[in-house]
Amino acid sequence: MESTTSASSRKRSASEDPTASSPVTRCTRLDDTTTALPSSSDPTSNDIDAYMDAQGESDVLQTTLLPAPHQPNPARPSPIPGYVPSSSLLRFQLVDIIRGVPLIEGSTWALVSKTWLRRFEKAATGQVDKEAGLKEDGLGPVDNSSLFEIDGSLNGGLVEGVDFECVPEEVWNWFTNLYGTSEQDPIKRKVITRGIIKEPCIEIYPPRFRYFLLTDEPANRMVHGDRQFYITTSSVSTTSALHRDLAAKFDRMEEHRIWQITLGNEPIGTNYPSGALASSEARIMDPGEKLIDDAISASDAFIVEFKENGKWIADTTDTNDVGTDEDRAPLPLFSQGTDFFSRIGGSSSSTSIGRSTLTINGLTSPSGASSTSTLNKSITITTRPKTSIKPGTLGLGNLGNTCFMNSAIQCLAHTPQLTDYFLTGVFTQELNPDNPLGMHGEIAQSFGALLQRIWSDTAQGSSYSPREFKSILSRFAPQFSGYQQHDTQEFVAFLLDGLHEDLNRVLKKPYVEKPDWNGGGALELVKLARSSWEGYMKRNDSVIVDLFQGQYRSTLVCPECHKVSITFDPFMYLTLPLPVNKKWRHEIYYIPWDTDKVHVKIPVILNRDATFRDLRALVGRWTGANPDNLLTLEIFSHRFYKNLDDLQLCVEMAENDKIVCYELPCHAQQSRNYTPKPGDPFIVPVFLCDASVGRTTYSTFSRTSPFLFGYPFVVAISPEDARSTIRMEEIVVEQLQRWTENARDLWSWEAPEAPDLDTDMEEVQIPTPLDAPKDAVTEIKENGEVIPVEEGEIVDQKALLYADDDEILPQATQGSSVASLTYSDSDLAAIPSDEPRRVGVKEGVFQLHVQSGHKDFGTGVAYGVSGARFDSWEARRKEMLMPGNENLVLLRPDDALFLDFDQNMKAYYFGTTRNAYLNPLFNAWEMFVHPEYSEAIKAAAAKSQRGISFQDCLDEFTREEQLGEDDPWYCPQCKKHQQATKKFDLWSVPDVLVVHLKRFSNSRALRDKIEAFVDFPIEGLDLTEMVQERKVARQLQEQGVDIAQLNFGDLEEPLLYDLYAVDEHRGGLGGGHYRAYASNDVTGQWYQFDDAFVSLSRPEAAVNPDAYLLFYKRRTTRPLGGKTHSKIEAARLNSEPSSVAETPVRIHINEQLPTPPDEPLALVTVSASRKQEPPQTNQNWTNPGRWPTPQSESESITTSPPPLDDADNELPSFAESQLDDVLQESLDPLELSSHRFDHGRTSPTSSNEVEVSSDDEAGRRREVEESIRAPSREEVDRATQDVMDQWDT
Repeated sequence: MESTTSASSRKRSASEDPTASSPVTRCTRLDDTTTALPSSSDPTSNDIDAYMDAQGESDVLQTTLLPAPHQPNPARPSPIPGYVPSSSLLRFQLVDIIRGVPLIEGSTWALVSKTWLRRFEKAATGQVDKEAGLKEDGLGPVDNSSLFEIDGSLNGGLVEGVDFECVPEEVWNWFTNLYGTSEQDPIKRKVITRGIIKEPCIEIYPPRFRYFLLTDEPANRMVHGDRQFYITTSSVSTTSALHRDLAAKFDRMEEHRIWQITLGNEPIGTNYPSGALASSEARIMDPGEKLIDDAISASDAFIVEFKENGKWIADTTDTNDVGTDEDRAPLPLFSQGTDFFSRIGGSSSSTSIGRSTLTINGLTSPSGASSTSTLNKSITITTRPKTSIKPGTLGLGNLGNTCFMNSAIQCLAHTPQLTDYFLTGVFTQELNPDNPLGMHGEIAQSFGALLQRIWSDTAQGSSYSPREFKSILSRFAPQFSGYQQHDTQEFVAFLLDGLHEDLNRVLKKPYVEKPDWNGGGALELVKLARSSWEGYMKRNDSVIVDLFQGQYRSTLVCPECHKVSITFDPFMYLTLPLPVNKKWRHEIYYIPWDTDKVHVKIPVILNRDATFRDLRALVGRWTGANPDNLLTLEIFSHRFYKNLDDLQLCVEMAENDKIVCYELPCHAQQSRNYTPKPGDPFIVPVFLCDASVGRTTYSTFSRTSPFLFGYPFVVAISPEDARSTIRMEEIVVEQLQRWTENARDLWSWEAPEAPDLDTDMEEVQIPTPLDAPKDAVTEIKENGEVIPVEEGEIVDQKALLYADDDEILPQATQGSSVASLTYSDSDLAAIPSDEPRRVGVKEGVFQLHVQSGHKDFGTGVAYGVSGARFDSWEARRKEMLMPGNENLVLLRPDDALFLDFDQNMKAYYFGTTRNAYLNPLFNAWEMFVHPEYSEAIKAAAAKSQRGISFQDCLDEFTREEQLGEDDPWYCPQCKKHQQATKKFDLWSVPDVLVVHLKRFSNSRALRDKIEAFVDFPIEGLDLTEMVQERKVARQLQEQGVDIAQLNFGDLEEPLLYDLYAVDEHRGGLGGGHYRAYASNDVTGQWYQFDDAFVSLSRPEAAVNPDAYLLFYKRRTTRPLGGKTHSKIEAARLNSEPSSVAETPVRIHINEQLPTPPDEPLALVTVSASRKQEPPQTNQNWTNPGRWPTPQSESESITTSPPPLDDADNELPSFAESQLDDVLQESLDPLELSSHRFDHGRTSPTSSNEVEVSSDDEAGRRREVEESIRAPSREEVDRATQDVMDQWDT
């Protein structure tokens, strides 16, 4: 389903190598921060003991003693102490540190519900959330109930960090000793190593199988019992260990054996009647040393049989000694030996019973008899007859949530050009096992073996379980091991990349410098693209490049200097975003700084992946405010609950969460990229609270604190204003008046002096000094003397109006970042003389208090600390006046202000009672609907009705966008990082186009699937206008440039693509299932592949809302695959008896005829030409052709007999088989071939004809072996060049 769901802990698997010795280990903390932890391997330093000593917790008498921790590796002693700190806060911090210890193979970890861990954190730290506070005595035992299914199994699809966390076993013991045990069984998991690099990881989902006890009962008895038996093992355990553990479950001493069945719809019960074995295709499990992950499917179950009275209940007669589950072993592609395919074929199955008969209680039934059940319990079990199927219609068995793998393999297996490359054996000539980026060629070889079985025409049975391929996949990609669901797109990406590196024709990769764009026109652009592709091909050249890889263009434009950067990069699949209507909608409470502007409620609509930085940019654009000056916070219970900074996703907010956006007169400093500057103002939260006589503390432990009321708000106070409480009161009241109808009464007013109209006024001339400036300020003394006055003296005098006797007067400064709230002389002069003037805040309305420790506006851990006292202004003044203190302000970072109202003042200004506020201004919000919002709603409704087309997805992919603040681009011209605009374009497209519709969204909060229907074409997908190389070529052609030398191909031929396969995902994130649709080029029909079930289908059925991966092949007049196609044709030519092109003779093929044992798969082609000696080679691989062809199911120009479907690993090689007595009578292989394939009369010059000397057995053996060898690399290359020359001609 999702790539994030793994059978093992992905985060934990990233731990360091247990054998490494590193002085510092990085530990992942619960709060997503990191801390340096000294390694436990350092004998001179114990980080936890040092930490405990620093916290005063080293005294063991103050702790709870526990047993010594488990130490699986003596070389790396566990750093986990055997005692528990007495302080709950220290326990939380210590658990946080211990969770980061390295993983050691064999150690035990436990799963703990994330919900319970959050409660533990809240109880330990005193945090308060919307569900109130929690004390440690109310925490209770660990509750993992949310992790279990109803039947007691672990929920599927759990994600570490979201649903659970892993803690060492010692921490689990702490929890159980301190908080008690719950009803659920502990979920303990071992650390195992997976993959070829032995990466340690916690096995979150170990294999869990159902098992039964075999009883001597008839089939109609059915499974019975009052419960079910389950056994949990490990994927790295062996079948012999499972065999032993199953028998130990019953505590019996009799001889036993284990039956293995595929679990169906068996009812609840523990006893399995022996009569039911007939319908279950039971097989005896051999206690070998194969790994569970390689030998057993998740759907398998086991039946334990004990001897009764010295006899087996079910007695087998094994006449053929071959496995009944023959589809568990791949077909042998080589002669018997030590090659790769022989090895995996020889160890393909450890489970076998007799194929012919099985008797119960000594009664034997002949082979071919039907299953029976008699009253005397005589039961005969025979395997079901299996019929051959058409090539390419083989189902793939589900090994346990491996539908993601099966569906992808079916899509790739129905890519004709890729399949031809493997089935003709060309890939054996290009294996690159020494590539350090590859997988030693094993992925390519196992995939080739799998394709051979899928396209075999003599495959017995309708399905095959690809265990060997899954085993090799798990070795090199441990993330795909186990039995959990994964993302099929990630699997396809890994497989194509693995095949590319295993088959890379470049044996030694040179260093290639990527070219830069230096400007120019269309011709220079083409040259840059060609240079980039040629540089890439110097290091990467394979069948995957020939078929699947194209090139896209990336354009970056600097917004400041308009520098253009163009790069060309290859792509192997095209990921297209879906322009869906899934949006995040919410109502934002917007409070402008200007109190003359009303506060409004703004409905917004954003993409679901938008952050609050995007939200502030939107609100700023709609309101005309600077987005940098906006501050977004969540309010809950009259206080700030969450700081909604840049990294906070909007979708993480619940529908009823109250989001408030404050405008400030300066930078809000909420951006993660903001750099503090000298003189920055203090951004201070302000809370309204009730006064309490004699109260010096307040409690925030309860979310329903009776002391807070109304809306908190935020003010910006400059360092100059922070030196005076009066100035701070004025700034606070300026914003407070928004919330009261009696705002005028918050201020003190001065009535104007009435002029004496009876007094005659006469004009008096005041002499001015001649040297005084024109705009100088003068002072007239009592004696009439006129004296110029310095401006600073007047400012000092004016400041006296605002000073108390105990206040520290602020110094006069200029350039304050926050506007002063006092009135200048010009402002006072502008007030009408008959109006009262505001002179300050009215005394006695409230008391202004300050409290420290409110990081992030009080939303941090300190927010929940109860009993915190208000700081004294007097103490802060004394501290400010201390000698040497350069910080001459009364405020500190993380301060909060509290306005303390008594009941009378609170009722007058806010109309509140003690339990509720009734003031309409707290609830009166005007609705502001921006036209963009209305248009977005209309557009979303229209698009919902119209649906999404494939072109819509392409347009979304090529849409220009601006880089975010967290992902800037370094402009080489500006010499700094810039938020450039970026645009992707398709430059060239491959012959086989894999399209990934991006349906899954996965982030720390958003895990979602887009189930919108995308209308994609089945035939004639036209990409002509989307491919930029074509457009540029036409431009050059119009400019008169000779484009023939640029090799653009046929510009008149449209770029049309036809659909041939679809990989779909049904269901949601909690589960889901993959299946595939594919076109079979042999039968010319479409099929649906649902794991082991294959059925006829129509291409229209593949176009549905579940389509996830789309596979298109180009419709063109030239062969697809370029160099790869030439190599395939060369391999076919080299397998023919003559290189002279002549008209081939059609051969009628009988599909039902068998193949001889272990015959190498030589390419069979008959043509009327002279005999040609077979090419020399030392390879064992032969070149089977695709058979039958799409034109006919019974005729073929080049055919290949499929391999024998037999699990017997001791069959003779082809060379040995030529010495058989039967073959001595007729030593002509051509004649044998005629009888076998019913060819009729064959050409005497056939390449299958081998001259054998009956007098020399050794010579006969050598000649036979030489006749079946594959062409060498040099011969293939020469033939390839011949084919390419023919195409050029």
